[in-house]
Amino acid sequence: MNQEYIKPDNWSIIEEGFDPELVKSSESLFSIGNGAMGQRANFEEDYSGPTFQGSYIAGVYYPDKTRVGWWKNGYPEYFAKVLNAPNWIGIKLAINGENFDLHKCIEVKNFRRELNMREGWYRRSFGATLQNGTEIEVVSTRILHLELDELGVVNYEVKAVNKDAEIIFSPYLDAGITNEDSNWDDKFWDILDISEENEQAFIRTQTRKTHFDVCTFMQSKVLLEGNEIDATYNLEERQKSIHAKYTVALRQGQTATLQKFAGYTVSLNHRKDALTAAAMAVLDKAVTVGYENLKTQHAQAWKQIWDMADITIEGDVKAQQGIRFNIFQLNQTYLGKDARLNIGPKGFTGEKYGGSTYWDTEAYCIPFYMATKNEAVARNLLKYRYEQLDKAIENAEKLGFSNGAALYPMVTMNGEECHNEWEITFEEIHRNGAIAYAIHNYTRYTADFSYVPEMGLEVLIGIARFWHQRATFSKPKDQYVILGVTGPNEYENNVNNNFYTNYIAQWCIKYAEEQLKFVQTNYSSDYSRVMSKTNLNTSEIEQWMKVANGMYLPYNEELGVYLQQDGFLDKELIPVEELASEHRPINQKWSWDRILRSPYIKQADTLQGFYFFEEHFSTAELEKHFDFYEPFTVHESSLSPCVHSIQAAKLGRMDQAYEFYLRTSRLDLDDYNREVEEGCHITSMAGTWMSIVEGYGGMRVRDGILSFEPKIPEQWTRYTFKVNFRGNVLKVNVGKEGNSFNLERGEKLTIRVNGEIITIN
Repeated sequence: MNQEYIKPDNWSIIEEGFDPELVKSSESLFSIGNGAMGQRANFEEDYSGPTFQGSYIAGVYYPDKTRVGWWKNGYPEYFAKVLNAPNWIGIKLAINGENFDLHKCIEVKNFRRELNMREGWYRRSFGATLQNGTEIEVVSTRILHLELDELGVVNYEVKAVNKDAEIIFSPYLDAGITNEDSNWDDKFWDILDISEENEQAFIRTQTRKTHFDVCTFMQSKVLLEGNEIDATYNLEERQKSIHAKYTVALRQGQTATLQKFAGYTVSLNHRKDALTAAAMAVLDKAVTVGYENLKTQHAQAWKQIWDMADITIEGDVKAQQGIRFNIFQLNQTYLGKDARLNIGPKGFTGEKYGGSTYWDTEAYCIPFYMATKNEAVARNLLKYRYEQLDKAIENAEKLGFSNGAALYPMVTMNGEECHNEWEITFEEIHRNGAIAYAIHNYTRYTADFSYVPEMGLEVLIGIARFWHQRATFSKPKDQYVILGVTGPNEYENNVNNNFYTNYIAQWCIKYAEEQLKFVQTNYSSDYSRVMSKTNLNTSEIEQWMKVANGMYLPYNEELGVYLQQDGFLDKELIPVEELASEHRPINQKWSWDRILRSPYIKQADTLQGFYFFEEHFSTAELEKHFDFYEPFTVHESSLSPCVHSIQAAKLGRMDQAYEFYLRTSRLDLDDYNREVEEGCHITSMAGTWMSIVEGYGGMRVRDGILSFEPKIPEQWTRYTFKVNFRGNVLKVNVGKEGNSFNLERGEKLTIRVNGEIITIN
């Protein structure tokens, strides 16, 4: 049973009614972020019910010592954790002498949350009766400012409903926080200093081991009936926190408001000795501009994002809400301003997966950022990997590779591998192919070929060297094989000749050789520099090509399909539809042994190869493989429905494409995997965008031309999207009655629609 309590709405995520069982789920769904920091939708005031506290700062992490029973050579020494940072949102509230806690109230009514995605704010409102009989109404609005991205603001209103009330607001900063997922219950932060000046409060902290310095800061205003007042004020410093206290006397029917300006300054962006001064500057500007103007500026910044990134859907509110939620969360997580940052699978919504970088970025996120922003943003994501090439070479060396072979990590914060499950750390090596594929995808889409000679060629050489060394020559097969791997389907470990892995390894080597020739012809000085730097010669390249041209790809003649791995047909091939519902999801109901022996597929595996390399196969081949593998796919990875939706649309199976689209777009809103309280699936949200643009819109780049094969689900009357293609902004409008293509920026663009060349002015 899916957790369907979010109200359908075109522009907002809405919850109505207070249910303590849903608090942690809503803390994920109503999270906000601005690319530099993020905040789960925790209550500002005290709450004694189940809650998952979470405040996060981009790029700040802790190397949590790996916890395993049996150590293996080459094993990562730590798992990088995004840290639960000092709490800046906290506001204790006392009403007529009673501490306010929703979990202890006699009655809570008209409880409502709204995440307004158009303007980027989160609001919570309710009425409550305290145990002392006082009735109040609360409206709390929160933003994380997109332009002043070190700043968050809370506007917290309290109305006395049934009697006069003495209100005590106690805004505070708290550095005594911990991570839910600490391996050893380590203390991640040291408190360096707690201070205040002119009603501004500061806590200076430093992460252990990684030594990131952070200044958490706050300043507040108090308003009565909308007018600022000088409320009775005092400040108290404690061992791990600092609390202000404002006392306001309310007559029945009056409203008092606390406006709290707070956030973080970080040593990633400032000198360590200048963090407090930088925080003061942020507060001075914020208080001068004021809450209402800050909220207006913030909404305007979101308007600019939506003007380019929005996808409109007519006739299907749940589908519309789903895609906007996905686009909103992607932009909250990463805006492309800082090449040191990347996109964690949970973004700023939770701690699972450590907040680190996975192959998701290259395989799923880059297309979204290329098309909805500009090539500089996608280039920053590729630069991130180039900057970590030395670490990728070190990672490979730890596993016994040599001569500059590079193995990019499965999980990383700084380029070092920090994933601690052996079957993934050592075996899920297909991630290396996604890095090379992203370079190909970027140059194909942007026509920015300068990235390859400047940075990409060195990355491709390191990856080709890895695949050359990782392959083994099989005498019985008289071909090269790749043994002991885990493909994208993590429900098969330590298998031989995973089709997708072998195929992308072969392609990587051939692509590296192709790009070497391209750079030699067009960028001769860069070619000489890179060949010298990498000590590469033609003899070594010939050895690469011997492996690529002799790569074994498992294939069954009788079925006419490539096999997911050598032993796939040895399994008992029972389709998913014959599984009893009480066995689902199998990753929560079955033992790992049973999963590994089953034919069930977590996400697109062989079909991932057909997605990346669609032009290498005929539509008939895609159909045959889709019909063979999808019935065994349980879609228990967030990355699964989007690929299948795109391919179902390609095959003209719009009902199936729509079913997969709803699943990917509402994966978190409807909690398909029953785990949303741990955080949202941010990287798969880019796949949702692809489901519409590449799936229904049929957008591809073929021979340097943007091409479309538009289709529309029966449930929709019309949809639109925009893409930025090589500096041209094209708006695509697909409807039941026909399609239109309008050039909103640029002078002329040639595109292909259903095979026909069209020039748009």
